[in-house]
Amino acid sequence: MSEIDKRGKLAEQPFACRTTKDGKVFIHWHGSLVTTLRGKAAQKFLNSMAAADPAQAQLLMARVTGHFKHGNEN
Repeated sequence: MSEIDKRGKLAEQPFACRTTKDGKVFIHWHGSLVTTLRGKAAQKFLNSMAAADPAQAQLLMARVTGHFKHGNEN
């Protein structure tokens, strides 16, 4: 069991992201939009995602949302 994802919630792959032509990144959690990245933040996120495997991608999306790091999400 990972120290980062003790309850195994990220294994369910609850996060998804979508990128637009103008460089915006929309991050969804169980189909609901939770954050939008623009500019340098979006580019930094996309660079990180390029080298990430599916488990790392889920962790990156969880971290960038901010509120999903407290452990009280369903």
